[in-house]
Amino acid sequence: MSIYIDPAVALSLRGYEMPERLGFGTAMAPVMFRAVCQDGCWSNGELIPYEPLSVDPAAKVLHYAQSCFEGMKAYRTGEGIALFRPEKNAERMAYSAKRLCMPPVPESLFLDGVRTVAAYCANLVPGNSGESLYLRPFLIGTQADLTVSASTSYEFYVIASPSEAYHSGNMRLWVEREDARAAVGGTGDAKVGGNYAGSLLSIGRLKERGYDQSLWLNPADRSSVDELSGMNFFAVIDGALHTPALNGSILEGITRFSLIDLARNLGYKVVEGTIHIDELLGQVASGTCTEAFACGTAAIISPISVIGDDGGSYKLSQVPGPVAQHLRQALLDIQEGRVEDHFNWMLSVETVEV
Repeated sequence: MSIYIDPAVALSLRGYEMPERLGFGTAMAPVMFRAVCQDGCWSNGELIPYEPLSVDPAAKVLHYAQSCFEGMKAYRTGEGIALFRPEKNAERMAYSAKRLCMPPVPESLFLDGVRTVAAYCANLVPGNSGESLYLRPFLIGTQADLTVSASTSYEFYVIASPSEAYHSGNMRLWVEREDARAAVGGTGDAKVGGNYAGSLLSIGRLKERGYDQSLWLNPADRSSVDELSGMNFFAVIDGALHTPALNGSILEGITRFSLIDLARNLGYKVVEGTIHIDELLGQVASGTCTEAFACGTAAIISPISVIGDDGGSYKLSQVPGPVAQHLRQALLDIQEGRVEDHFNWMLSVETVEV
């Protein structure tokens, strides 16, 4: 599939200045990838200057939330630029799209998009450990009518942002017992915008209490741990690494299952199962649970220092804990090219000089 490169792309890239402080997702790269789907047929992709989108006020995405996205990163390694497991992002985005009655972006087109943006933005990939070029592929329904039905037209984009880790410090969690992030049979295991919109009220409440993130409970039983608003959850209990099993309301995080494989390879016992919240809080209080952390593409690994609940505040004894530190460094060593990639997770990108 051929990709059209807008002549203005080179000028946009040459005029771009990296910000002194990156932050996360606030400084946008000056180019983006775009492809259009009409009645099930995809166009070739094009790389164009970053600009506002022109969307009809009646577009389905604005009224019926036909929107899904991915988060992934391009890393600077000793040999150049590489993407971390992009085929898994393509696979998950296809699943999310099908859940919303949207046409899946073909894997070849998805990979064209993320590789092209990374290739042309090679000079925007930061060089410090833990920093990266964050890529955000997304798909929206653009048909302009107000019938409650799936769109017949869609647009696929890839935008990028040179970024630090999403949450670089220790994290304070609040157990969310009032609201639910997902519904039984809903979209909890898809990466769709509505899931994140549904978490904002909880985040607002917990920040007033001095916490950083919600710890969501399973919508069916309201007593077992699911995940955070944008990250998966791990805890070290009796020396073993525990994480909630996938149950239809948890996003299958790419960092999550990569860490499971990595941890087992490093000799850790990993348990995927049910984590009852009241038992977990008791284990933290007794010291049986020594550490906990959240993980995701944006955050990598964020140690958890406190879990707050209506009944009190439960402090982890090891922050950051040795398991979290070991896994974070081992994963970054692979992503940033300091060790051999035995898992074949990294995809090299042939860069383009402009």
